[in-house]
Amino acid sequence: MNENKHTEIVSDKEMKSGITAPMGFLSAGLHCGIKRYKKDLALIVSETPSTAAAIFTRNKVRAAPVLLSQKHLNSNDKFRAIIVNSGNANACTGEQGMKDAVEMAALTASALNIKPEEVFVSSTGVIGEPLPMEKIRAGIGKIVDMLSEDDSNAAAEAIMTTDTFPKFTSVEFEVNGKIATIGGIAKGSGMIHPNMATMLAFITTDAVVEKNYFQNVLKKTADKTFNRITVDGDTSTNDMVIALANGMSGAEINDDSAAAFETALFEVMKKLAVDIVKDGEGATKLIEIVVEGALSDDDALKAARSVAHSPLVKTAVHGEDANWGRILAAVGYSGIEFDPDDFEIYINGTCILGKNYDVKLSIEEANKTLKPNEIELLIKLNQGSGKANYWTCDLSEEYVKINGSYRT
Repeated sequence: MNENKHTEIVSDKEMKSGITAPMGFLSAGLHCGIKRYKKDLALIVSETPSTAAAIFTRNKVRAAPVLLSQKHLNSNDKFRAIIVNSGNANACTGEQGMKDAVEMAALTASALNIKPEEVFVSSTGVIGEPLPMEKIRAGIGKIVDMLSEDDSNAAAEAIMTTDTFPKFTSVEFEVNGKIATIGGIAKGSGMIHPNMATMLAFITTDAVVEKNYFQNVLKKTADKTFNRITVDGDTSTNDMVIALANGMSGAEINDDSAAAFETALFEVMKKLAVDIVKDGEGATKLIEIVVEGALSDDDALKAARSVAHSPLVKTAVHGEDANWGRILAAVGYSGIEFDPDDFEIYINGTCILGKNYDVKLSIEEANKTLKPNEIELLIKLNQGSGKANYWTCDLSEEYVKINGSYRT
């Protein structure tokens, strides 16, 4: 919480939440026929030109909409819309895939009477299949008339693939007597691995935000949220985070108000990131890994990431087996320096392993600490002041079932 007297977060709201909570943003979602029954086309629009920031997958294989949106970000200063389809990734689709992405931007721009380069394009779903453009053309023709400021739930639903619930949130904060808002929606359940980004996320704010600062703070905040989650260790071809700032609240983000803006942005992005992990394919338990006492924050992050990626740790949590040896081994191959004799492990506040391999509980009692659906796994290295947090989920038989039949 920022303590500057000019800036303060005043609420975290879930009523008019998500991307339409900030002033001047509209959204809609509909079923255009890419998927069998569920919504599969979303549109986000700012009523006035917006500053934009974005970060994209580091996968060498990048989908056409990622390449097009990167091009638009680098060549344009103001943006008005984001068009998103689900059910088809438009990835590995060659020249036709790029033509289709370009057409999606052009159709959206024409319907809104704006320029194509003011439109970001995003897709998610099955890789390697051409887009059903006749369905998308018809959908874009309809969705513009459905735009609303009342609720972003339809858009949040329309970007989902294997997600089981829509992910949206918003936060208000005060800047010199003016109330500003940051809202967001996200999708992600599988192919989740922190390599910026690990899903789709769209963020809006009515604050006045300078472009270069916006880009830097979005990346910095992603490194503490979206880049600290993992479900299965797979990085998608389509991952992106796009943020728009239209300035309609008049709340200017400067040196005095930056702390409040960054706190609010962190809260929005953390909520979306944790919801993605909570909704991991087949997941039954949310796991927060906390590492303390490393030689540096970077070492703590490496250790936490190693534990979060371990299928043996994740399956043990699913089976409610407090197998501390798997946790210790995962830290051991993380590449950091530490003394194993100083290692301690706590599960939901209960110490199960003390220094010098002092086992604190019987197997039966230790296993009981894994009964809840939300698990905090605290690892104390007792080497220094470095610390880090990471989020993951358990790995279940259902994950195999979901991904074994993804295209059928």
